[in-house]
Amino acid sequence: MTRVLVVDDSAFMRKLLTDLFEQSPDFQVLDTARNGQDALEKVKRLKPDLVTMDVEMPVMDGLRALEAIMRESPVPVVMISSLTKKGADETVRALALGAVDFVAKAGGAISSIATIQDDILRVCRAAAKVNLKHLSKPVLPAVRATAPVVRRIAGAGNGAQRIVAIGTSTGGPKALQEVITKLPADLPCGVVVVQHMPPGFTRSLSERLNSLSELTVKEAADQDEIKAGHVYIAPGDYHMAVVRDAAGKAIIRLNQALPVGGHRPAVDPMFVSVAEAFGRNAVAVLMTGMGQDGAKGMEAIKARQGWNIAEDQSTAIVYGMPKAAVERGVVDKAVPLTLIPDEIIRAVTQ
Repeated sequence: MTRVLVVDDSAFMRKLLTDLFEQSPDFQVLDTARNGQDALEKVKRLKPDLVTMDVEMPVMDGLRALEAIMRESPVPVVMISSLTKKGADETVRALALGAVDFVAKAGGAISSIATIQDDILRVCRAAAKVNLKHLSKPVLPAVRATAPVVRRIAGAGNGAQRIVAIGTSTGGPKALQEVITKLPADLPCGVVVVQHMPPGFTRSLSERLNSLSELTVKEAADQDEIKAGHVYIAPGDYHMAVVRDAAGKAIIRLNQALPVGGHRPAVDPMFVSVAEAFGRNAVAVLMTGMGQDGAKGMEAIKARQGWNIAEDQSTAIVYGMPKAAVERGVVDKAVPLTLIPDEIIRAVTQ
């Protein structure tokens, strides 16, 4: 039984969420809170297993409350976000502060919960199972301070012919910030990323990472040429593939083929395309996430003698996707999150 605290300034929304959880046999609503301050006090007193958190609230908003909760009484938090640009930006910031995941509701219409009930329950069930010991460690932009000193690359080797492909899901935005902000501007190859996210949120994620990183980070567009020192994040609702054009250049192609394993974008088709386009010069990284997406793709990369890196269980918020690849026997190196940037640099410069 997952014990939930529902936080929202709307009494109607609190009632809708409470009714939804109470109708499910694996949830129990301990209480509700009308603002962030109320939530913080009730988290300390009631010690819930899970918190659902609105962003815009009086007295103390959801972001300030989340930061305080992660610092003082860490607990899995799922943000209930709006689909607006502001809502996406705030949600991405919340994920960097330690929120496990989010559910997006349409433009402020309270009745929109009717269309996302299954999503709320699915996300909350997954969030309740996360690795608690990693939740209280928000990723701060200050990590960049030492990067130019200790990670400047001398001698690119054949890195320009290589590519780094990263796949992640639940807990991924925080992990991506930890990794991408520690890669140097002179990384001798391009990086492609699939993060399971809906449309709009991948753009906010790209913009945030770009503002914090030495690399140029952008939401991928169809026909983008992959360049060294650039990171391309698959847009929500589009699969991303890497292909070679007639001149041999690596080009991004986007498509809306059927979801793979329930995901679009999915990691597996990206990894498979990278394996086909780069062969032994492909470097794949699989980080925190629920499910098995990416394991088959890593198998394709391994078959072509590429190099596969997985996040170790000791740091993964959800040890699902990396575990699936490890169990297939296709991972060359499993390391904690903080060591992944060094492993990437080593792989593309050797």
